[in-house]
Amino acid sequence: MYDVIIVGAGPAGMTAAIYTTRAGYKTLIVDKAAPGGQASNTDLIENYPGFPDGVSGPELMMKFYEQAGNLGAQYSFENITELKLEGDVKKVITPSNTYEARAVIIATGARPLTLGVPGEDKFIGKGVSYCATCDGFFFKGKNVVVVGGGDTAVQEALYLTKICSKVTLIHRRDQLRATKILRDKILANEKVEVIWDTVVEEIIGENQVEGVRIHNLKTGEKSILPTEGVFVFIGYLPNSDFLSSPIELDQRGYIISDSGLRTNIPGVFVIGDVRQKAIRQVATAVGDGAQVVVALSEYLEG
Repeated sequence: MYDVIIVGAGPAGMTAAIYTTRAGYKTLIVDKAAPGGQASNTDLIENYPGFPDGVSGPELMMKFYEQAGNLGAQYSFENITELKLEGDVKKVITPSNTYEARAVIIATGARPLTLGVPGEDKFIGKGVSYCATCDGFFFKGKNVVVVGGGDTAVQEALYLTKICSKVTLIHRRDQLRATKILRDKILANEKVEVIWDTVVEEIIGENQVEGVRIHNLKTGEKSILPTEGVFVFIGYLPNSDFLSSPIELDQRGYIISDSGLRTNIPGVFVIGDVRQKAIRQVATAVGDGAQVVVALSEYLEG
């Protein structure tokens, strides 16, 4: 029996573990993958306080992992098949174990949205990717396309300029949604070409990606752009579809919480990118992980 089980080992979950263990609560973190979540796939994080020159995502997340472990948090890396969250004893069930706790914190994060166009599924791992830092090495010296216009798309495009000979950024609007510092960097980079007001309608090729069929939304013009890789960064979906308990979700699948990060089920809390909120950054995930312990303590002590 644990005091709290944290589902998800991203920055929010590991921060919560740091606080719960320091508060004296027996804590288990369960995740199906390596610690770090999306942050561990980010080449350079420039907006996390304390690192004036920036820090790589994997390096920062490993420090989170070590700190929580040093304080006494336990980890289990396995798939979760079921959560039983109602009642005083919560159960987290995996193929080989059933863990019990008095409280559960859900910190499962989000995953990349897909384009949903012909050829996308066919070429995943054969030229289509959702992680530049994971797969960029395979495109050394090649021409690639990045789809998107937000912070993540621009950051990943800038990373790819270090590896690829040319990066074409395709955005459906006439201006980028990324922050000004990132917009300035990408527009000043000689390796980058931006194609505005355009969407990708199909990814084409035989055994590997050979090009994309694009459509200009203003002129109506359609054409084929040759490329050897397509990196997609158009947003995220919350990792909440595995939940079978009656946790209240919004229309997009994000978990709804109150100001104390409590869900509608007593003893169940939510933090990080899977939570309904306006901003999703490492810093806000860390804030959630610290804040949740107040309401968690009230529940456990009450």
